[in-house]
Amino acid sequence: MFAFQVSRSLICYQCMYFVAHSVQMVEVLSVKLHCTVASRFAHTVMTSTALNKANSSQEIFFEVDLPKTAFITNFSMEIEGQIYVGVVNEKEQAKKQYEKAVSSGRTAGLVKASGRKMEKFSVSVNIAAKSNVTFILTYEELLQRKFGKYEILTRINPKQLVQNFQIVADIYEPQGIAFVDAHATFLSNELLPLVEKTVTDNKAHISFSPTLDQQRKCPECDGSLINGDFIIKYDVKRASSLGDIQIVNGYFVHFFAPPDLPRIRKNVMFVIDRSWSMSGTRMVQSRLAMESILSDVHPEDYFGIILFDDRIEPWKESLTKATEENVDEAIKFVRQISPRGATNINDAVIKAIHMLQDDRRNKKLPERSVDMIILLTDGINLQRIQQNVCKAIGGNMTLFCLGFGDDVDYSFLDVMAKQNNGVARRIYEASDATLQLQGFYDEVASPLLSAVDLRYPDNAVDSLTPHHFSQLFNGSEIVVAGRLSENDMDNFLVEVQGEASVTDWDVIYPEKDYIFGDFTERLWAYLTIQQLLETRFEQMEKKSNATAKALEMSLKYSFVTPLTSMVVTKPETEDGPSGPLIADKLTEGVSYLHSAPQSGFIGSNLAPHPTYFVDGDPHFMIELPEREDALCFNINDSPGTIFNLVKDPSIGLLVNGQTIGDKMVAPDGKVNTYFGRLVILIPPSTPSPLSLLTPVCTPYHQDYLGFYTLDSHLLSPSVHGLLGNEQQGINIEVGDLRPGEVPEKPDATMYVKGHQLNVTRILKRGKNVPCWFIHSNGTGSLMAVLKITIVSGLFKTVWTSSRQAHQYCGTV
Repeated sequence: MFAFQVSRSLICYQCMYFVAHSVQMVEVLSVKLHCTVASRFAHTVMTSTALNKANSSQEIFFEVDLPKTAFITNFSMEIEGQIYVGVVNEKEQAKKQYEKAVSSGRTAGLVKASGRKMEKFSVSVNIAAKSNVTFILTYEELLQRKFGKYEILTRINPKQLVQNFQIVADIYEPQGIAFVDAHATFLSNELLPLVEKTVTDNKAHISFSPTLDQQRKCPECDGSLINGDFIIKYDVKRASSLGDIQIVNGYFVHFFAPPDLPRIRKNVMFVIDRSWSMSGTRMVQSRLAMESILSDVHPEDYFGIILFDDRIEPWKESLTKATEENVDEAIKFVRQISPRGATNINDAVIKAIHMLQDDRRNKKLPERSVDMIILLTDGINLQRIQQNVCKAIGGNMTLFCLGFGDDVDYSFLDVMAKQNNGVARRIYEASDATLQLQGFYDEVASPLLSAVDLRYPDNAVDSLTPHHFSQLFNGSEIVVAGRLSENDMDNFLVEVQGEASVTDWDVIYPEKDYIFGDFTERLWAYLTIQQLLETRFEQMEKKSNATAKALEMSLKYSFVTPLTSMVVTKPETEDGPSGPLIADKLTEGVSYLHSAPQSGFIGSNLAPHPTYFVDGDPHFMIELPEREDALCFNINDSPGTIFNLVKDPSIGLLVNGQTIGDKMVAPDGKVNTYFGRLVILIPPSTPSPLSLLTPVCTPYHQDYLGFYTLDSHLLSPSVHGLLGNEQQGINIEVGDLRPGEVPEKPDATMYVKGHQLNVTRILKRGKNVPCWFIHSNGTGSLMAVLKITIVSGLFKTVWTSSRQAHQYCGTV
């Protein structure tokens, strides 16, 4: 998605949209997206040029939606003949460079927002009157084969006419192209002929370039009818059962997706969360999805169902063959699922493992079959679960984890799945959640091979990417890349019972010079970095080595990965000094505006001294250390209200605070409140993780107490309460960035835990700490988002505990 923003105007390309009252002041000269695919490795360049027609300078935003699996490799801006190029640095080094420059002047960060398949890249630059700017963004990704096809997705939403608009894709596949299909959700019968396709045996060219008149909603309209997704799907010919190997300049890539293999029987345990947090729409959608999935279970497969909350309830104590009668009985069972109780993921998954192991031991399952567990939950991280499950599975079955909702601890599920040869997926809480669940099951429903081990000559190859795979599913593909010790090889032997066909690119495409450089080497680097990043959750020594190697390769090949950042220097203008921009790679489900503080950031584990100066409005700030960001808000309840601030039943810690009213009442009757009394209950044997209670005196307001969480790492994972939320982790998604009432404070929409909140980017007064300010107490939903509890007394505990506690009471 490309986008521009002009003061209160917004232009967006490739999700191109433009909403403005001053559209005539900016002319978009050209927009082009060129995607080149060489053996499934896609290299995409997005270029756009805009002219500022106004008599004064204007700030223009450039936005792009790019696939989550892609790595940005280049970004540059050309302004009045001067080119500003992004440089990929180690993340901490880039951050220090950014913060150093920011401390001396005003600048803006790059906004990254994460969606289902795409994440957003956005940058702004001030353009002088009658000048133009050209933005160029490049990213690369390996296309994944699903359901027998590869997909190239481009999101388009102009909402304005574009002078020179073009989408071009060139596909080069030495194996030969089986089919190519290009379509868009917005294509009418009139626009359909504009999608041009030229397909030969091993090349395809697709283009879409509507004129201004062809983009119009109607002959006299200025609005564009182009609004939706432009999608290219294709597959390659597969003659060899051992796949295809392609060699370029000393690097090879092996694609393995043998045709016409019979499916393997599977034994699948469905482990379904029915705790209270799954109530409402989540439970309805889970029931509907399970009905559909059970109806599609192959008659030769075996299956079982476990429901869990704080109790474990198997449908049957053994797996059952998927006969029509058994499936009907299982559907009746899942239709009766209703929410209840707490969450016990550990015992539920362990029970599923034991059922599979027992049936294996008792020879109740087919000998040539694969075992898998599919876990559906919205639960939270418990480190013990990962260790227990990994030990119990022992590498003998596959665990797939489906995380339901925005507030699920996705990173926990992701690690647990990868440790057990599976994958995790987030199920987005939307109207199509049932289809998402069904779609995931369809991907893994038909295993073709298990324990796939691809072996290559030891004396001929090195630096292999992963070449052992637990399963190969119907419609998917295994990809292995490596470096050759010898460039001249007549035969390339692969131990999967024979010899794979070998392709020399110089012969197939002699004129193309490898399309976009040594793509096999870059594909190898892409796969190797991904493998190393996934190794980071393993033992400490291996994790350290993997991180160092992944960083080294990310820098060498200029990939923006979770270990690196891209820094771009903004040009100096009459409105302000030059300053750097920084682009990061998001992890799944995390979104934030990355903007360095003017003079340092307050971390939850830092020394207390910098925190003395953050008192004032907004009242509350919840730091998100992993996101390098924070949420801030006011909650003005009636004076005398008592809030539970921290509740940690594992260590017996409780903090309650009572509010007092301001000295002055606003004309509208609104009364600001502050904390006037705080009570802390701490067990004698527990080191206090809450070590600062500060009185704040002011002549204009009531004197009040400032309360800070300093050593928050001492809290347990079960902590809750207003200030305990940061320990639980809050996944936020920020989008729809737009100008606010104050130019330096943009507004946005935040999606958190299933709620939609209006937010503004501000600096918290007293100390320049950037945060997302949530308006109007979240319009009632903030209480639910942060699990805020109002209690009836300062010493009121919210759990039953016989442990003696120290009592600290602070009063102004």
